[in-house]
This record gives sequence, C-alpha cells and structure tokens, in this order.
Amino acid sequence: MDNKQKALELGQKPVGKLLWQYALPAIVAMTASSLYNIIDRASIGQVVGPDAIAGLGITMPFMNLSAAFGAAVGVGASTCISVKLGQRDYDTAQHLLGNTVTLNLVIGFLFMLVCMVFLDPILRFFGASDATLPYARQFMQIILAGNMITHMYFGMNAVLRAAGKPRHAMYATLFTVGMNIVLVFAFVWWLRWGIRGAALATVTSQTMAMCWQLWIFSDKKELLHLKRGIYRLKAQLVRNIIAIGISPFLMQTTSCIIVIFMNNQFYRYGGDMAVGAYSISNSVVMALFMFVMGITQGMQPIVGYNFGAHKFDRMLRCLWMSIAAATIILFAGWALAMLFPRQIARIFATDPKLVDMTAHGTVINMLVFFVVGSQAVITNFFQCIGKVKISIFLSLSRQLIILLPLAYVLPLFWGLDGVWYSMPASDFAAFALTLPILWWYLRKLKAYGEKNHH
Repeated sequence: MDNKQKALELGQKPVGKLLWQYALPAIVAMTASSLYNIIDRASIGQVVGPDAIAGLGITMPFMNLSAAFGAAVGVGASTCISVKLGQRDYDTAQHLLGNTVTLNLVIGFLFMLVCMVFLDPILRFFGASDATLPYARQFMQIILAGNMITHMYFGMNAVLRAAGKPRHAMYATLFTVGMNIVLVFAFVWWLRWGIRGAALATVTSQTMAMCWQLWIFSDKKELLHLKRGIYRLKAQLVRNIIAIGISPFLMQTTSCIIVIFMNNQFYRYGGDMAVGAYSISNSVVMALFMFVMGITQGMQPIVGYNFGAHKFDRMLRCLWMSIAAATIILFAGWALAMLFPRQIARIFATDPKLVDMTAHGTVINMLVFFVVGSQAVITNFFQCIGKVKISIFLSLSRQLIILLPLAYVLPLFWGLDGVWYSMPASDFAAFALTLPILWWYLRKLKAYGEKNHH
C-alpha cells in the first residue's frame, strides 16, 4: 500500500477497525510507560533510598511542565497534519513536519536554559526539602540537558500517528520503555550511579528512539519526509500549531498546579499520611485513565482527517465509538475500586493506617469515575476539529475552574473528607457542563450539513 493510500484509508476504511488499529498501539504504549514508571520508582527506592524516591516525586510537576510544552507542539502539529492530509494538501503537511522539528528544537532549548538557571528555586517551590533537594537537582540536571531530545521524540511520535503509522509510534514507545528498563538495571543496580543513572537511562533510550524516528522520516518514499526548505518557521503554520496545542498545554500545566495545591490541602487536613494516600489513589486513577488517553490518541487522526475531508458521518461515528469504549473501560475500573479498595491499596502500602486511609479515599475519589472518560473524549474531539476555545474551556473546567474552589471550600465544612469529595464533585460537574456544549455543536453541524445538501 503506498503512503497516500495509507493516509486515504482514514476516510475509507470502516471506522471501528480504524479506531481499533490506531487506539490499540497508543493504549499499549501508555500501559508500557506506566510499567516503566513503577520499575523506575522501585529501583530508586530500593537501591538509593527513601530520600531519593521523595526527591524523584518532587520532580513530577517539573516533568509535567516539560511534557506540556512538548504536547503544545506535538499534538498541535499532528492535528494540523491530519486535517491537511484529509484535504489532500500534502505540501502544507510537509511544511508542518519541518516546522514541528524546528519548534521542538527552539522550545526545548529555551525551556532547558531557563530551568537550568532557576533550578533550585523551582524545586524548592515544588516542595523540595534540604534532604530531597540534592536528589531532585541531580535528576533534573540530566533530564534538562536532554530536553530537546525529549521534545523531539514525543513530537515525532505524534506526527507518526497523524501520518498513518500508529504501529511505528507504538514500536518507538515500546523500544524506549524496554531500553529504559534495561539501562536502569545497568546504571542504577549494577553500576550504582544512583538517581543520575535513572535520568541518564531515560535520556539515552529517548535518543535512540528519536534516531529511529528521524530515519523513518528521512525516507523520500514516505508521504511526509524530511527535506530541504521545510524547516523555516512560517507564521501561519506556527499559529495553527500553537492554537490547537494550547489546549493540551493548559491541561498539562493545570495538572501540575492541581497536584501542588492538592498536596498542600491533604497535608493541611491530614498530614503526611493523607498526602501518601492521595498519591497512591491518584496513581490508580492515572493508570486506568491511560486507557482513555490511548483512545483519544487513536481517534485524533481519524476525526481530524474526516473533518478535513467533510465526511462528518464518519467523524461522528468515531466520536460515539470512542465515548462508548472510554465509558466501558472506566466503568470496569470504577467497579474494581468499589469492590476491592483495600486490596488495591495493599499493592502500594503495608502500613495499616495508610491502607485504611487510601482505601477510604479511593472509594470517594472514584465515585463517578465512569463519566470521566466521555468528558475527556469530547474535550479531545473539539481539539481534533480545531475548536480550540471550546477545548480549552472544557479542559480547564474540570480541574481549574471547578476542582480548585471545591477543594478549598468543602474541607472547611467536612475536613479531610471534604478534600476527597471535591474530586468526584468536580468530575460530575464537568461532565454535566460538557453534554450541552456537545449537543449545541451537533445541532450546528446538522444545520450546516442540511444547508450544503440543499
């Protein structure tokens, strides 16, 4: 199958098969990343010690912030490319690829420079103590040194999916995760390089995967390939990339703010134990939510292409299938949390008090978990079709606009339980807000279709 035909299949192949074809690799990749994070943390905790694992925890908002800048370029560019391929505007899609490379290099370098200069104050702001600061600093110095590579690796993976190569994107992720695990055992367990070894393993594995991605895009037979004349930044293309990428950027940045704020609230009303319970409960939620993220990544090129090609029936079929899949998966996760909260807590903790607090908190945290998937899919749908303001509003509504005030007010009446209840309350409120907005857009789309039909 030639590469143009591969792109065209987004508008021709049965939508169910396409969604499975594109979402499964993303789900596998996301699950593999979760597995790596568990192994990485376990290795540092066992070999280096508790202060090192705490130092690594301090770097998480930092990593989210870096990922936010990467997502702004990667998601924005891949969505633009999907739409242009749907319109069969292959020249613009080609220039979008070149501009993605340049933007990743420029933003990656600037982020590294600023963060290196203010590294200690930033880590202190995120909660580093005298004991954990040295470990957090050692880890981030190496991660920041390879920041351009990290941005390029994630950006190229997003473009691979948009170019009709979801399996290649999955292979890149699986290779990175596998190599990362091997190098962690070599650098941390065998060579005893400590937390620096873990950071070096991350950057080295991403560098190797990025070289393979660039090798794929250097093939002139590919529909999208690297060539001279496409790297100069074009204002219109950059505006389009950033306009769409601003939504996932704000989502990641908001997550960073929320984690810092919620940690402070849990500490205020329940001490260190409550912070630990929230950390475990959040890990469970994120592990299950990875499946939904895989579905949203899978639907992105299908929705983007068919929107660009004005095949709205196929676009909507993909939306409904994605909502159904996300809801079923999270309903299964909700059932597990309701039935086996203590067993889940024991996977992460042995202290009886921490197990009790985690089990109690997880049940509350996941009370309406089954509605979260549809809200995430609908938010991503608006992003895919370029309705950036709606996507941003829905992205921010769940966490920043609703959760932050609730997490501040409810504990004033119900103490620690109030902090826990703020999360399902915001989930349901955001879901209730999303449905009428989708209904309004679908009515608008139907009117547009009838007008053009006549």
